[in-house]
Amino acid sequence: MYDYCIIGGGIVGLATAMKLLERRPGASLLLLEKEARVASHQTGHNSGVIHAGIYYAPGSLKAKLCTAGARATREFCTTHDIPFDLCGKLIVATNSVEMRRIDALYERAAANGLKLERVGSSDLRALEPNIAGDGALLSPETGIVDYRLISQKMAELLVAAGASLRCNTKVDHIAEDESAVTIGAGGNTWRARRLVACTGLQSDRLARLAGAKVGFRIVPFRGEYFRLPSDKSDLVRHLIYPAPDPDLPFLGIHLTRMIDGSITVGPNAVLGLSREGYPKLSFNLRDAFDLASFGGFWKLVAGNRKHALSELRNSLWKRGYLEECRKYCPSLMLDDLQPYEAGIRAQAVTPKGEAIHDFLFVKTPRTLHVCNAPSPAATSALPIGEMIAVECLEKV
Repeated sequence: MYDYCIIGGGIVGLATAMKLLERRPGASLLLLEKEARVASHQTGHNSGVIHAGIYYAPGSLKAKLCTAGARATREFCTTHDIPFDLCGKLIVATNSVEMRRIDALYERAAANGLKLERVGSSDLRALEPNIAGDGALLSPETGIVDYRLISQKMAELLVAAGASLRCNTKVDHIAEDESAVTIGAGGNTWRARRLVACTGLQSDRLARLAGAKVGFRIVPFRGEYFRLPSDKSDLVRHLIYPAPDPDLPFLGIHLTRMIDGSITVGPNAVLGLSREGYPKLSFNLRDAFDLASFGGFWKLVAGNRKHALSELRNSLWKRGYLEECRKYCPSLMLDDLQPYEAGIRAQAVTPKGEAIHDFLFVKTPRTLHVCNAPSPAATSALPIGEMIAVECLEKV
């Protein structure tokens, strides 16, 4: 009998396990991951940004966790000699509409306790000679890191603390009774007093498997990236983001410096027909059927059809993708957009077709399911893990 079982070896699952053992040294803990290594899905396919918490509604769980998470991420990296860089981020406005958007964003950031700097067009050109815009906001606290390295270090610390980590273990059975939870995977079974599932793209399915009431559905969105050639690695000094459209759930295509010195361009947001299909045009029959049979999906599409068609067009037509980038980086050419692996975002959607933008947790008496962990989940992983650990300790 284990004290705790964690399903999911992404950064949120690893952070939760680590915080549980920090608060209860000597507890027995089992972590199950269906892939051959940790951080194989959303954690290992994101842009590597340490977010400062600019965009999120004041008082929201996102805003609170991101601010704490950015600080905790930097401290973890410093303690364990993991490279990171506070390179800063510029949010660039290219017309009067976008200038009004970044003015509103400035006020929101201030309400979240963040200090942004207003940058005029001439100062923007001085900061970033290859970027054009009417103005920008500078976030000096935004940084970059490799979350796979953080996850690998967390896994090492867990094993050193006595946890049992099993990869290549896909859970196919969860049964809860008054005293414990039984977890099954390919004929193997374990018992644990408490179960926490941090399973991202599969979170709705694992919650249903555990008998939880699940009204939402996970809708996968592919984020397609390109990488700039090595001779363009000094194109920008900061992360370059467009002014976000408040009517859209995603931040738009941006230039991201990576911790390895390269620069990526992206992501867009295209509906995925396979929850874990990273190549373009991937298709999974079960995943596609889940979408087609869910009324909330069709309502989501109907409410965002103009944007969805634009994203699909740019996915299929590379020049359209390029034009999105050239709004603020006019020197980019078509040949600069070189292949790079896509990521897939797990977006929880309600039956009314509404995208859930904050964190979502579903519970039974002995299980807790992290069912929506949108960006900035990687940045916020340590305080999310702390919050879950506190709840688990209260109930065991």
